[in-house]
Amino acid sequence: MRAGPGVATGLGGDFNRIWSAYTVQTIGEGVLIAALPLLAARVTGNPLLISWVGFAQELPWLLLAIPGGIIVDRHDRRRLMLGAQAGQAAALLVVATLASLHLTWLWALYLLAFVLGSGDVIVSSASKAIIPALVAKDQFEKANARNVTVETIGRQFAGPPLGSALFAFALPLPFWFNAITYLLSLILIKQVRHQPGRFLVESPNAVSGSRWKGATEGIRFLMANPLLRAVILLACVSNFTLFMSQAVLVLFAHTVLGVGSTGYGILVAGMALGGVAGGFTSHRIVEKVGTRRLVRIVPLLSGLSLLLIGLVGRNMVIVICLYFVRSANLAIWNVMAQSLSQRMVPNELRGRTISAGRMIAFGSLPLGALAGGLVASDISLPATWTIGGAIHLLVALSFLPVLLKWPREAAPEPAVKTA
Repeated sequence: MRAGPGVATGLGGDFNRIWSAYTVQTIGEGVLIAALPLLAARVTGNPLLISWVGFAQELPWLLLAIPGGIIVDRHDRRRLMLGAQAGQAAALLVVATLASLHLTWLWALYLLAFVLGSGDVIVSSASKAIIPALVAKDQFEKANARNVTVETIGRQFAGPPLGSALFAFALPLPFWFNAITYLLSLILIKQVRHQPGRFLVESPNAVSGSRWKGATEGIRFLMANPLLRAVILLACVSNFTLFMSQAVLVLFAHTVLGVGSTGYGILVAGMALGGVAGGFTSHRIVEKVGTRRLVRIVPLLSGLSLLLIGLVGRNMVIVICLYFVRSANLAIWNVMAQSLSQRMVPNELRGRTISAGRMIAFGSLPLGALAGGLVASDISLPATWTIGGAIHLLVALSFLPVLLKWPREAAPEPAVKTA
């Protein structure tokens, strides 16, 4: 298959630079995944207040995803990534300085989480919209698999135990470390070749008409396609049910599993083992097994693993083993879903469609965090897993008829016409 103009026939050096930047960044994010809730738990033992850290970090997907998508489709995507990560690095430097001065407030953690999440809206949408400009169409699965792998390794496997260790050694260190990772990421992105128009959509009038009409084009494109609609709605429910337990995981680890701060980092890393394995093998599994077979089992196994953790997960080894299934399936699903979207969505809508999809999928994360805090406070910590897993299973079963129509390879759809 021939690549388009300016697209490498393999993954290419520019993709490797973007990928390296993403690798460095996600390790820093993994450090904060452990450090932020540990610091919040040091300030308060209230499950609801701790869950608000996750709520604040994911809230921008509800508030800013649509305008963020318009920005990604109107401006140079590489420059947007540079600007957003510069803002994230600045926020981390401020909080690191405050932590070094022993000035720790919950509101500062909430604010930092919100700023980082806001930057992620731009960086995440732009980095995924930019992939078709860097690699050939037949390399999408491979490129997405590499991103999913390093995301799992950084955010869940390597970052959290490192964050726990840094936190135990000196409280400000995780924040300084994360600020440095963002600065290194900036340097790598800056080295990507910047040819005129390479990271812009072909038409300068891609976002046409009124602001509201332009804002809703991405959502309307998703909702008009039954398969893309099912994928996004299932991701929404999956994220909601997962974050019910993740938002209070630090308390679950301390009170139910009986592990300390260091053990918490090990737990999070162990839970990521399946994602690492799934990331490394996902594109081969997709090629060998086929998407139509995988969509029958991946969503169901994910929900079942959450349900079983709530029912029988009372020590760290059992939880890690059960979650292995969930994280491996999630890695495989993400590779399939991202590749499907990149093939079916036209370039001039890609930023808005990615942002709209992530608004729906990730917008459920803060709601899941609040629900998890309430369930943990009113019922029990294990109930966050049990209830979440049951909901996931029921919804996955209801979407099976549509998912079975998943094509082996989807051709790009024509651009959406607006009245």
